[in-house]
Amino acid sequence: MNSQYLTLSNKIIDVMINIFKTSKSVALSIDEFFDKIDLGILNLKKGVNNYVNENNEEFDLNLNTLTFLEKEADSIKRKIENEFYMHSLMPNYASDILNLLDSVDDIIDMSKDVLSQFDVEKPHLHEQITTDYLELVNLSVKSVENVIPAARIFFTSPEQVKEKIQKAIFYHKETKALSNNIKRKIFQESDITKLSEKIHLRYFTLHIEQISDVAKNVAQQLSSLVIKIKM
Repeated sequence: MNSQYLTLSNKIIDVMINIFKTSKSVALSIDEFFDKIDLGILNLKKGVNNYVNENNEEFDLNLNTLTFLEKEADSIKRKIENEFYMHSLMPNYASDILNLLDSVDDIIDMSKDVLSQFDVEKPHLHEQITTDYLELVNLSVKSVENVIPAARIFFTSPEQVKEKIQKAIFYHKETKALSNNIKRKIFQESDITKLSEKIHLRYFTLHIEQISDVAKNVAQQLSSLVIKIKM
């Protein structure tokens, strides 16, 4: 293994040891927080699939579960913040880590909002774009599914963070490309005649795409944090 990664890993492990000495619950809370995000994004993916396939009861369950998980994630995040402030944990990096957790929390907040909008506004997904929509959700979720493990292993295996970040960025780019194709198809190639309906579908396309934007933001924050600790 590269010596710079060993040095970086040792520095991060030393930081984590200090956390455990001061507050053993923080690391467990951080891990639990990421668990909520993982389950939340899974329910988003299943929820959109159930909406498309008109599995209404399953969709309602996904939405209710996601709403519960979002509240739980907020509660855990506040607990972590209180621990950092009460025990003055990682004073050199505390603001960066708490900002990182805020950005991760944005993922589940936005996921809940997207599924809620499907529930309230009931967009009609024309057959011409149904498959594209499902793939858009899949790609956007994949960007999250790669950035959350990067955040998890940040404290223990920093040499693996870069690979996970690169995958998150890759899926973000794929999401952007497909989103633009869907918008182009809606406005230029579909047989949808009402402008209001086209704008409505574009709106949902944009919001699904933005989940990957948040994942990219988390990836960039992780990258900056690794560099900061390395210095």
